[in-house]
Amino acid sequence: MSRLEQDKDEIEASRAPLMDHLIELRGRLVICVVAFILGFILCFAFAEPLYIFLVKPFAAAAAFHTSVGPGGHVSPLDLILGTAGVKPLPVVDGQMVNLIYTAPLEILFTKMKLAGFGAIVVAFPVLAWQLYKFVAPGLYRNEKGAFLPFLLAAPLLFLLGAALVYFVMLPFVMWFSLSQQIAGGGVSAALLPKVSDYLDLVTALLLAFGLCFQLPVVMTLLGLAGIISSKVMAEGRRYAIVAVVVVAAVVTPPDPISQLMLAIPLVLLYEVSIWCVRLIELRRGKADEAEAAA
Repeated sequence: MSRLEQDKDEIEASRAPLMDHLIELRGRLVICVVAFILGFILCFAFAEPLYIFLVKPFAAAAAFHTSVGPGGHVSPLDLILGTAGVKPLPVVDGQMVNLIYTAPLEILFTKMKLAGFGAIVVAFPVLAWQLYKFVAPGLYRNEKGAFLPFLLAAPLLFLLGAALVYFVMLPFVMWFSLSQQIAGGGVSAALLPKVSDYLDLVTALLLAFGLCFQLPVVMTLLGLAGIISSKVMAEGRRYAIVAVVVVAAVVTPPDPISQLMLAIPLVLLYEVSIWCVRLIELRRGKADEAEAAA
């Protein structure tokens, strides 16, 4: 009996009536909802320190901006190391990052939005595992083996994109914003972001980078499904670069630094995707040869 026939027999043996599938789906959805609610409660309880943690890149940019003065320059490496806590921030008397809110319940709603975003991140392992357990009976044995690594790779790539946002993107965006302040000629225009607007900026950048960094996962899955090949990806590299630049321009703030910070990693990830698909094709070819020889 061939491997394909064995896989078909396993899937046939795991068949269940529609009602059983619906009952299983309901149970797994309940687990996901409970995990999200628990994550929400946990994140809401620590919403204030979480928000302060998210403001630290702004604080680092403000400290360096104040130390060098208007029109001054700071080393990008110093800004990154200062945000990461590796390099001490400049000490400025009376320096404090000021954010404002203009609605009575804005702080409460901001904490709830932060808790909801954090709950998705905290509950993701449970959500992903429940998804895998629901679809696993309908997968072939080799597909099961391929699916699990992607459950690990997806959150790791998301965290990599989030780290790039926190330690690199946000400090530079806030430095750029602070450098646009106006003071002189009887005119003063100072940056005083709203707490909700700052959280919207952070979450938008985290989602944009985190999802864009899923490119190798998506392309590799397409390669596993036989929808795309490494040859097609290599030949379409120039079009992919144009698409990456367009995406970076749409999802990042309107400044060239932010767009380059997203576009360059995406181009590198696209090259990694080509090699991943190529490795899959080589393994598939060897497996086919071994099965033909048997």
